[in-house]
Amino acid sequence: MMNYEIESSLDAYVDTHISPEPEYLRRLTRESHLRLVNGRMVSGHLQGRLLKMLTQLCAPKLAVELGTFTGYSALCIAEGLPEYGRLVTIEVDDELEDFIRRQLETTEHGRKVELRIGSAIDVCREFPDGSVDMMFIDADKRQYPAYLEEAARMLRPGGLIIADNTLWSGHVCDPAYEKDSQTRGVREFNDMATSLPDFETVILPLRDGITLLRKSTMHNS
Repeated sequence: MMNYEIESSLDAYVDTHISPEPEYLRRLTRESHLRLVNGRMVSGHLQGRLLKMLTQLCAPKLAVELGTFTGYSALCIAEGLPEYGRLVTIEVDDELEDFIRRQLETTEHGRKVELRIGSAIDVCREFPDGSVDMMFIDADKRQYPAYLEEAARMLRPGGLIIADNTLWSGHVCDPAYEKDSQTRGVREFNDMATSLPDFETVILPLRDGITLLRKSTMHNS
């Protein structure tokens, strides 16, 4: 197992050898930690720069995010969107709405973001099949299998799904968490991800695990 001091040094090294974090995102992170008990749920510098780059590579007209939290990941996705692109981000906790909207107003990228407050599944069902170019999943882990089912339906051929926390602090391979409902949800998601016939799947062991699923442009016969 990696020594904690070495791991911390590597984290610091990585942070100084990737594109810098915009100042408005630094402020958002600080406010999230000061005002919320679970501020650590903010995506953070490394994951945020990855989300921006993946969005730039995908160049989506329409992206959908399940789980806004305080808006960090939404703003990173918005930063990577083309001028014609937009992001619909869905947050179930209505007490976060005012905080999120304030964050969206701190940068011009916020104008590309439409915040929806409500159930991610309910909002997803409003989208027609094949209407979405990219999705980021980072909401209730118990609902991950249902999210994936909706995402696979919503996504256009060639589109990209990004799912966070798919290693779930290592609990996915720890028998001690066999009965934990969130761990079961993530495990089922991972099993489903490898069995979808029209998708290529890879797990990146970055932070808490990020899974990428790309929908094939051709249907398997």
